[in-house]
Amino acid sequence: MENVDLIINARWLVPVTEDQTVLENHAIIIKDARILALLPQQQAKQLYSANATHDLNEHCLIPGLINNHAHTPMSLFRGLADDLPLMTWLNDHIWPAEKAFVSDLFVEAGSALAIAEMIRGGTTYFNDMYFFPEATARVVDTSGIRASLGIVVIEFPTNWASSVEEYLHKGHQLHDHYRHHPRINTIYSPHAPYTVADKTLEQIITNAEEMDMPISMHIHETADEISQSVAEFGVRPLERLKQIGLLSPRLLAVHMTQLNDQEITWCAEAGVHIAHCPESNLKLASGFCPVAELQKNNVNVTIGTDGAASNNDLDMFAEMRQTALLAKAVAKDAAAVHAHNVLEMATINAARSLGLDQEIGSLEVGKQADIVAVKLSDIETQPVFDVVSQLVYAASRDKVTDVWVAGKQLLNSRQLTTLNESKIIQDAQQWAIKIGSLGQ
Repeated sequence: MENVDLIINARWLVPVTEDQTVLENHAIIIKDARILALLPQQQAKQLYSANATHDLNEHCLIPGLINNHAHTPMSLFRGLADDLPLMTWLNDHIWPAEKAFVSDLFVEAGSALAIAEMIRGGTTYFNDMYFFPEATARVVDTSGIRASLGIVVIEFPTNWASSVEEYLHKGHQLHDHYRHHPRINTIYSPHAPYTVADKTLEQIITNAEEMDMPISMHIHETADEISQSVAEFGVRPLERLKQIGLLSPRLLAVHMTQLNDQEITWCAEAGVHIAHCPESNLKLASGFCPVAELQKNNVNVTIGTDGAASNNDLDMFAEMRQTALLAKAVAKDAAAVHAHNVLEMATINAARSLGLDQEIGSLEVGKQADIVAVKLSDIETQPVFDVVSQLVYAASRDKVTDVWVAGKQLLNSRQLTTLNESKIIQDAQQWAIKIGSLGQ
């Protein structure tokens, strides 16, 4: 009998593999931070002894959810300027607030608030785009979560950097410092076509090729973005980006609510990945990402929450449900996107977009033990006919009871194990007093 680190027994297990199977009464065997085996529970008992065992007979185990687009420190701006169009929200409220308050300490406190929220909601990896990423990295390191941290680039000065050269220099310092970290990756994050020049983008494309890094960027978020690009450049943003060579499998295009058939074809041909942010897009009235049409054309679609300032939460269960419902409405087809498709978007599709699908995104032998337990025995999730449908259409994030990353438990019976919840709340409340004094 082989001794292992951890055995988790569960009523259901959804590996999120191509066959879309659901395993019943199985166990996950974990050793050295990775999945050693997936076996029927009786067989696991005969073959393995463990340092720790969890019996979750009312639960479903799924891969850790991947929030593929976030601005985590903006959790401290949650509810600051609601019910406004995107550019009004940015120009008149968010950018002034950022100028007044964003700092290393702000980002650390906001990241802690966001990461605690994400862990409690079953998110084990997030792709972030924000200033002072070194402060976010500290929280990622201590919390045990995984992240891709953005090398943010924008053409105007902010509290973090004063020029394109300084944005890149600081971002490369971050990359060099964490290049061997087991849970922290870096990603180029130019803000948007309307805030980053062609010359800068060309430099980022070259750097990304040399350093083998992905690129994430807000693209085709609103109709105004399209009309401004046509007026300034004579073409829509995606065509401009295509001309300079940005469309490739390295690109994770965020939002993409304004797409025509030609642009969908370009994305399919170039292998572009898309991060769909349904709740933020709905709240800002930005438009609708044509998810079903993109999937018909074999474009890899993933899911992100965007920041809590425009959402107002970091709830991947809510995003999954909205993704499914919105896709059906946009396609005018109730069968357009089904529950398992959506779970794939929130797990293995996102891992693939970041070049990490050999490590995370599904529960398979050899992969990292990033696991979420969802309790399905409560009033709100009974009866259970189809486990995956229940996860997407009925379950909510408060049904997440336990979370592991690399086999380490970050959430135990709804309690955070690596973060100080009371301190996080206290810090958030202190920042709220400061931010509120700005009179937003």
